[in-house]
Amino acid sequence: MKIGLDVFLEKYTQDYKGKRIGLVTNMTGVNQRLTPTIDLFHEHPDLQLTALYGPEHGIRGDAKEGEKVESSVDPYTNVPVYSLYGASKKPSKEMLDPVDVVFFDLQDIGARYYTYIYTMAYMMETCAEYGKQFVVLDRPNPISGAAVEGNFVEEAHRSFVGLYPIPNRHGLTVGEMALLYKHEFGIDCDLAVIPMEGWNRELYYDETGLFWVPPSPNTTGIDMAVLYPGTCLVEGTNLSEGRGTTRPFEYVGAPFIDGYRLARAFNGKMLPGVLARAVSFMPTYQKHKDTVCEGVQLHVTDRRALHSLRTGLTLLELIAEMYPNDFHFVFYEPTQRYMFNLLSGTDRLQNYILNGEGNVFLEQCEKHAEAFKIQRKPYLLY
Repeated sequence: MKIGLDVFLEKYTQDYKGKRIGLVTNMTGVNQRLTPTIDLFHEHPDLQLTALYGPEHGIRGDAKEGEKVESSVDPYTNVPVYSLYGASKKPSKEMLDPVDVVFFDLQDIGARYYTYIYTMAYMMETCAEYGKQFVVLDRPNPISGAAVEGNFVEEAHRSFVGLYPIPNRHGLTVGEMALLYKHEFGIDCDLAVIPMEGWNRELYYDETGLFWVPPSPNTTGIDMAVLYPGTCLVEGTNLSEGRGTTRPFEYVGAPFIDGYRLARAFNGKMLPGVLARAVSFMPTYQKHKDTVCEGVQLHVTDRRALHSLRTGLTLLELIAEMYPNDFHFVFYEPTQRYMFNLLSGTDRLQNYILNGEGNVFLEQCEKHAEAFKIQRKPYLLY
């Protein structure tokens, strides 16, 4: 197979000769031999790279989640780098003045909480506003494009971890998502998508022959990515989601949990595609830093059978039932909002979890997922 970057370099560079090019990318922007897109554009005789744009975690991926990143100059190419995760998440007119066309080459991980797809949306909006073309160099959805899970984000709970009404696991590539933004959500920019060649919707990333480059510090591999549409919800609680360990989003625990008891209870649910193992861990940063936690590691036994959202909700329900006086959802004082509601896209899921009614919510999710499959169908490229 060939990613959009390699297809573009083989077939389309002449179309952009003489144009000033901006590039939204980071360390995941590499070709199939791991040469950075930045270098390939900067050194290409027909391409004039005049600006770089960095998403969350920065252009080189060295910033932690949520950490603001300053604009700078790339030390390797001397091209200015404009941060899209600093004072503002939406580019200004001044940021686009040096370019005629903006290319997007970032590896997404297939879950709606991941901010790169909203960096893309904001850049598309600004390109529409100031008459710049926007080109997506398509890349695989690492957890396949077949499965869809979850609910639509409600209007009152939209944010930079859920900006549009899409499910938790959307099953789209970034190119397909851009087409959805344009035709369903009204971002009417001059859009071009350079599709991949040889990718199909059933493939997981480790079946493509591509090297895995972590899109952010805690995206450690395919098992983590498969679990993430469900276990990311743990971020909105007082439980550790494993940040600051070697297995983020696979480890879930807290100082008040008995890991052996939790693992037995979880495995007793007989969920397809996953098993829990009792673990003890000490996060090096974030929640429960330098404190021993017990909990579980979730092990994926069959990625195609696993339902990540059901897995995450089942685990949260069990912990809420077993530790009602210790478990809680985190209220963020500066914004006067529950992070959990932004991640889940609704204020109803908290009560479903506390009342042991996650199945009711999942039944509603099935309707949303089926509706989204119909909505997205005209924009599927593979």
